[in-house]
Amino acid sequence: MARMKLDLPQKFDFATDIPVQIANINYGGHLGNDSLLSLIHEARIRFLKVHGFTEWDIGGVGIIMVDTVILYKAESFQGDVLTFEVGVKNVGRMGCDFVYKVTNKEKKKDVAHVKTAVVFFDYTERKVVNTPDVFVRLFKQ
Repeated sequence: MARMKLDLPQKFDFATDIPVQIANINYGGHLGNDSLLSLIHEARIRFLKVHGFTEWDIGGVGIIMVDTVILYKAESFQGDVLTFEVGVKNVGRMGCDFVYKVTNKEKKKDVAHVKTAVVFFDYTERKVVNTPDVFVRLFKQ
């Protein structure tokens, strides 16, 4: 079976801690994949807030997710505190990738590596738009 690979940055400029709650646990007794994606969403919102943005207002437009890659590295359980490191890569004409390294804070063990690709979206016009200049200035490599 071929495995996906993600190139994560050596250093992230943002990190936030989020505890795993009982509602995040699935029938296997560990963090569910749907819950991990919800926690990724929370980490992205916190990252954007630090830069003065929301998912609905980045230079006057929003974002919409177009794909997700999650590489699971270890189980996580209720009570674990996970550190979500967040970065931006591949800023292009209409979108970018958010990349995440999820680590068990106490065990210092990787739980997941994640990429969410987004495009910039005008929710009033219901169409994809160009990446806002303010975003490009902050994150274009």
